[in-house]
Amino acid sequence: MGKEIIAIAEALSNERAIPKEKIYEALETALATATKKKYTVDIDVRVEIDHKEGNYTTFRRWVVVDTDGPLANPAQEISLAAAREEYPNIAEGDIVEDEIPSVTFDRITIQTAKQVLSQKVKNAEREQLIAEQRDRLGHVVNATVKRPGREFMILDLGNGADGILRRDQMIPHETFGRGDRIRVLLIDIKPEGKGPQLVCSRTAPEFLAELFRIEVPEIGQDVIEIMGVARDPGSRAKISVRSKDKRIDPRGACIGMRGARVMAVSNELSGERIDIVLWDENLAQYVTNAMEPAEVSRIVINDESHSIDLAVADDNLALAIGRNGQNVRLASQVLGWNLQVKAESDMDRELAEEAAQIVKFFVENLDIDEEFAQVLADAGFHTLEEVAYVPAEEFLEIEGLDEELVKALQDNARKAIAAHEDELKRQGADELIKVPGIDTELAIALVGKGIKTMEDLAEQAIDDLLDLGIDEQRAGDIIMNARNLTWFKDESTDGESQEEPQTDAAQQ
Repeated sequence: MGKEIIAIAEALSNERAIPKEKIYEALETALATATKKKYTVDIDVRVEIDHKEGNYTTFRRWVVVDTDGPLANPAQEISLAAAREEYPNIAEGDIVEDEIPSVTFDRITIQTAKQVLSQKVKNAEREQLIAEQRDRLGHVVNATVKRPGREFMILDLGNGADGILRRDQMIPHETFGRGDRIRVLLIDIKPEGKGPQLVCSRTAPEFLAELFRIEVPEIGQDVIEIMGVARDPGSRAKISVRSKDKRIDPRGACIGMRGARVMAVSNELSGERIDIVLWDENLAQYVTNAMEPAEVSRIVINDESHSIDLAVADDNLALAIGRNGQNVRLASQVLGWNLQVKAESDMDRELAEEAAQIVKFFVENLDIDEEFAQVLADAGFHTLEEVAYVPAEEFLEIEGLDEELVKALQDNARKAIAAHEDELKRQGADELIKVPGIDTELAIALVGKGIKTMEDLAEQAIDDLLDLGIDEQRAGDIIMNARNLTWFKDESTDGESQEEPQTDAAQQ
């Protein structure tokens, strides 16, 4: 029988292109299963095949359990005391084996072995196929449409591998027939069900990036780096690039001679229009580049809310926003910032209203005239805290201010802050000032609306705070900060206590 086993292993290994070790493992499992069927109780069996001679030995196995009472599974367990009578140094969890007669290849044994062996071979083939495809994950692969369908298509990826391309991963309005050649990005491998699910995509932003990597040698050579990609599949896309070599123009390299390179990528994507964006370390310039073909006249960056307000000429607003907001949406995605586009006239009006409020607030609280208040507002001061605690050297850079005037101004600011805090304490709302994002002015405004505690603030909706002159982003941040300090206080405390040892370890 030994020669027959070796012959079976060699034949299956050559036929299925599976290593012999996998075949022998499958045979051993098949023989163990056949052996277990000969017993009336569920025993644990191990079969060991000699790879040279083909002979095999069968062992019954017990797990050593440290217990004084009855065994939960006596067919597969043995007590530690009983095991030490024969093996003095054995420990709990070890395995005790005894050789038992091996089964002969009768009709029933052969049938059982065939069933187990067939399943094991399929599993081995699946594992091997997954291993082969793992290296192609995240790369463009050439495929042939094997079975088209309305909801998904089955693709032949070569070497016996089938992929699935679902409708949501297809470019809109694309149609393919059986036998059509197609390029896709392998985005996931799900080894479940009837064989591996090799998930493919033609809409993923990475597909566009990989196509450029194929068409533009400088990207493949890592001379040009892709910084960001955003797509509206089949319609428009933006790809941001930069050059690591100052002698090479990254945009020109991606566009190619007479647009050949970018056109090749566009044709593969059913005519998707592609904007090549030049990356810049200067964020304002980078934003300007990303918004092309629209021209940006003014940029206001808000680091706290990670948002950017853009102003464009009134007659250029539609171009900047794009059809259905497409241009600004893609620019936001490629930049990783939330962009808000406004007409110059609207931004001028908003800035003027905001400046007027700041000037009025300073006049009322700092005992200064409008002209002086306007100078402070133009210099970038917006709150009493900024005036009170900014280093005096920054004031001295403003024309017309000396040390004596700056000292008097900051004293007035501190007195105003103290007066506001006393008023807040009197009204029972002094805890509001502890919420990140709330200054004295806003705290007073909240009190005027009847919001006097963190709990009151946590119960508000964003729309409830918009009439206080703050935007949605700031309102949302303030409400969430209040909730973190009240509703989620215990959770955040637990998280901090768990993270502190990690921080200390990292510092060490």
